[in-house]
Amino acid sequence: MKIVIIGDGKVGYKLAKQLSAENYDIVMIDSNEKKLRAAIDRLDIFCVTGDGGSVAVQKEADVPHADLVIACTSTDECNMLSCLIARRLGARHTIARVRNPIYYQQIDILKEDLHLSMAVNPELAVAGEIARLLLFPDASKIETFVKGRVELIEFPLSQNSMLAGMSLAEMYNKFQIKILVCAVERGDNVVIPDGEYILRSGDRLHVAASHVDIELFFKLLGKKREKIRKVIICGGGRVSYYLATQLCKLGMQIKIIEKEEEKCENLCELLPKATIINGDASDHDLLMEEGIQDADALIALTGMDEENIIMSLFAKSQGVSKIIVKVNEDRRARMIEEFGIDSIVSAKTATADAIMSYVRARRNSQGSANVETMYQLVDGKVEALEFIVKSETKYTNKPLKDLSLKPNNLIAGIARKRKIIIPNGDDCIKVGDSVIIITMEKQIQDIQDILM
Repeated sequence: MKIVIIGDGKVGYKLAKQLSAENYDIVMIDSNEKKLRAAIDRLDIFCVTGDGGSVAVQKEADVPHADLVIACTSTDECNMLSCLIARRLGARHTIARVRNPIYYQQIDILKEDLHLSMAVNPELAVAGEIARLLLFPDASKIETFVKGRVELIEFPLSQNSMLAGMSLAEMYNKFQIKILVCAVERGDNVVIPDGEYILRSGDRLHVAASHVDIELFFKLLGKKREKIRKVIICGGGRVSYYLATQLCKLGMQIKIIEKEEEKCENLCELLPKATIINGDASDHDLLMEEGIQDADALIALTGMDEENIIMSLFAKSQGVSKIIVKVNEDRRARMIEEFGIDSIVSAKTATADAIMSYVRARRNSQGSANVETMYQLVDGKVEALEFIVKSETKYTNKPLKDLSLKPNNLIAGIARKRKIIIPNGDDCIKVGDSVIIITMEKQIQDIQDILM
C-alpha cells in the first residue's frame, strides 16, 4: 500500500514512523529540507522537498499511483488544496487535517466537493476526550468504541484500594458487574491478565464496560467523586473553544485565561456563558486571584508543553482534584506521569490514532472484518481495536471457549445491535457484530490474526 504524507510536523512524523514500521510504502513531502533529512536518517521512507500544493511536487512523489494521501500541514487551506490536487492526479483516497472551527462546521460539503475520504479535527477530538474525563473524574484516560457505547477506562489502584490482593476471578465474583480488565500496567511491565492475576496497589488497570456498568463499578469501589462544576482552562486556542462549548452546554462554570487580547475578544463573542480573563495563566498570583483553590478542575491547554506542566504542578499543590494536561512531546508525557499527574492528552496522538484506524480498515477491506476504531495504549505497547464482522468465517457462531487465542490477546467486548456483551466462554461472534480486541501484537489486520 503506497501512502504519501504531506507535512513533516509532529503528526506527519508520528504517522510516518508508525506506518513505515508496519511496512507501508511511505513518501513524505515537506518544504523544509533539513526536517526531511532528519526523517530519512531515522525512518525507512522516501522524501520529496517542495510544496504539497504543487502538481509538479506531487507528481515527483508519485501521487498519481498512491493508495492514500494524508495532508497534515499546519494550514487547513494547504491540506484541502493538496487533497483536491491529489484526487485529480489519480490518488485513490485522501485525508485532510482540518482545524478551523468555521471550516469544520461545513465539513460535509467540503468532503463532498473535495472528494475527501476523511477529515480529521485534532482539537475537536481532544476536546471530546477531555469532556469525557471531566464527566468521569476518577479515570485518567477514556477511549470509546461502538460510537461511545463501550468505554475503555484507565485508572490507578490506590494504596488502600479494596481490590489490592484480590485475584481478577475473585473481583468478578464479588462485584457481579459486566466489566473486563483488559490490561494491567505494573511499573514498566504490562500484561493482558487472566482470572488468576492478583492485583496490587499501584497497578494501572484498563477496564472495558458500558458507561452504566463502569459508573456502578466505581460506585461500589467507593470512588464516586462530587460532580465537576468549576473549571479553569489555561490557554484560549481551538481546543479550549471546542471544550468550553461542550462544557457550557453541560452547565459547568467555565473560566478561560488567555494572554492574547484579540483571542480573548473572539472568545467573548463565541462563548457568552464563559468567563474570559486576559492574562498569563503561568502567573501563580493570577491563578490564585482567579480562585484556583476553589476549582474542581484545571485544564492546561497552552501551546507550550513546559507551561502546561508547570501550571499542572501548581494546581496539584493547591489541591485541585482533577488536572488534565495537553502535552505533545511523548518524553515529557512520560516524565510528568511520575509526578502523579496522569490525565495527559495529545492532539498529535488523537490524530494519528484516527488516521491509523482508517489505514488499517483500507488495508483489510477484503477481509472478514474491518477495523473501525484503533487506540494505542501504554506507550504503544498495547493496541485496542474495534472490528466490524462482515462475513461468515471460522470464528463466527462458535463459542469463544472453543476458539484458541494466541497469548497476549483478548476479546474484550461484543456489540450486537443495541446489546453490549462483555463476553464469557459461552458467547459467540456473529456477522454484523462490533468486536473489541486488546492485543500486544503489532499489525493486527483481522480477528483471524489473533487465533492459533
